[in-house]
Amino acid sequence: MNGNQFTPRMICILLLTGTFLIYWQGIHNEFINFDDNEYVTENRQLQSGLTLESISWAFTTSNFANWHPITWMSHMLDFQLYGLNPAGHHFTSLLIHATNVLLLFIVLNRITRDPWKCAVVSALFAFHPLNVESVAWIAERKNVLSTLFWLLTIWAYVLFVEHRGLYRYLLMVLFFMLGLMSKPMLITLPFVLLLLDFWPLKRWNFDPQTGKNKYEKLAALVFEKIPLFILTTIASFATYFIQRGDGAVKSLELFSLQARFNNAMVSYMEYLGKTLWPTKLSIYYPHPGNAIPLWQVAICTIILLAMTVFVVRIIRRAPYLFVGWFWYLGTLVPVIGIVQVGEQAMADRYAYIPLLGIFIIFAWGLPDLLSRWRHKEKALLGLGGIVLPALMILTWVQVAHWKNSITILKHAIKVTDSKYPGFVMVHNNLGVALSNKGKDKEAISHFKQAIQLKPEFGEAYYSLGVSLSNLAWFEESIDYYRQAIRLKPNYADAHYNLGASLSELKIFDEAIPHFKKSIRLKPKMADAHYSLGLALSKQNKFKEAILHYQRVITLNPKHAKAHNSLGGTLGQIGKMNEAIFHFKMALKFQPDFAVAKNNLAMARSILDKGK
Repeated sequence: MNGNQFTPRMICILLLTGTFLIYWQGIHNEFINFDDNEYVTENRQLQSGLTLESISWAFTTSNFANWHPITWMSHMLDFQLYGLNPAGHHFTSLLIHATNVLLLFIVLNRITRDPWKCAVVSALFAFHPLNVESVAWIAERKNVLSTLFWLLTIWAYVLFVEHRGLYRYLLMVLFFMLGLMSKPMLITLPFVLLLLDFWPLKRWNFDPQTGKNKYEKLAALVFEKIPLFILTTIASFATYFIQRGDGAVKSLELFSLQARFNNAMVSYMEYLGKTLWPTKLSIYYPHPGNAIPLWQVAICTIILLAMTVFVVRIIRRAPYLFVGWFWYLGTLVPVIGIVQVGEQAMADRYAYIPLLGIFIIFAWGLPDLLSRWRHKEKALLGLGGIVLPALMILTWVQVAHWKNSITILKHAIKVTDSKYPGFVMVHNNLGVALSNKGKDKEAISHFKQAIQLKPEFGEAYYSLGVSLSNLAWFEESIDYYRQAIRLKPNYADAHYNLGASLSELKIFDEAIPHFKKSIRLKPKMADAHYSLGLALSKQNKFKEAILHYQRVITLNPKHAKAHNSLGGTLGQIGKMNEAIFHFKMALKFQPDFAVAKNNLAMARSILDKGK
């Protein structure tokens, strides 16, 4: 093995070792109640595993305002392998990220033949804290997965450039399609390929064989990528209309064009700032609307324009600077907020691909800047010896913040300006997480903060009602459930819980209509059928109650309480043999069910006396 072979292999081993080292603690993190529930833990379609029916659903659904069937299938495969054990899901995301790190190095090294600079880019990508969100958040599987296909597309493109052929071109198109079906943010990839054509592939230069100048070459390179641009156009329009139909695209009434432009300019600089000083990273950054000072927008815009003019002026001397800068600017365009999706100002995950451009600038720019200094190599080694370990420590700490919903959401509140209405989801989800841990009194304060931020947010009223119910403060909970229903009349869970609180206060006449409403909205809500059966039984409407208990058992044959209640109601109307059967079924599914044991004994006693 010669030195040229050893160096890239050694670099690959070090990169993989470092990546697994700093992220391995994340394997033990829990699911986060910020999209992980919708994507995995409460997604019934996904939990059937990889079946023909679930795959069909993956290709036809537009859940969460996106069409990403490949991402859905990756989650399905995880569930098939690991069930609801979060460790397996986290391991898959880590494995994909590590593969991305390796692919990035291999592809960059192939087109630049500069392994140590490529190693710097790959190490920054592997260890930078801004990328933790993409790796540690299971719901962001789409980010690491789409980047895998992004890098595979570039790899196939490089093969095509080296040896032109239909097979290599089709392979590139295939990887691009798979990437778009993982996350549509990849629409900027044809633009990035054009940048790589300029440097380091140098395909824009004068071609002595054809006599074409650089502009003719550029036109030919654009034409070469027409199929990719067509796919980009289709994906862009499809994503826009899907997100608009789902309500994810916000109207100009909520965020004006001026507010969007202002936020975009500031966000471009914020990403750069967090790249250089990666602290106060949050799962959510609320959109400030029109609250950004104009002087701040002006300064950010001037800096961005000045940098753009600068890189264009020195394009011949430092082509990597041109490529890296426009890579950064261009790949952020789909998520910079001109077309506003959601109520966030920015997101760490959005920087996963764009930051590669900045890392390229660092890796090639610093040696270039220090080229005339005789201590250049020592300075670069010293800088690397400080920066990379520092990033690894910061990343380790950031991964720890993702331990569970409570830790990551409390961290968001600590480091983020939470005064904007968009921050309502953080307080609400933190409250839910605390409530699930039995900390309802602490949860209530966060629900009230959510309501204060956004008084028209029905979910916060509902969640507050749930915590009050958990504390047996039923009269207070009723008021908040009613508020939630006022804001969202078809809120099935709110109707159900309102009925439950009314039932606890023995107000069955009012409870029953709400149970029935929740069932009309969610016919398969077993708990609603069960609670309605109990309420009807209290009013001696036994035949109607029986129908709902039977429906519960149809939906969930192992529902021990439903079997027991059905048995009790059947006993009330003299069907003792049927009652005994259901008491036995209740005990079959819950052997320690004391009430069912007592009911079974009483039913047998009554039956014996009758004989």
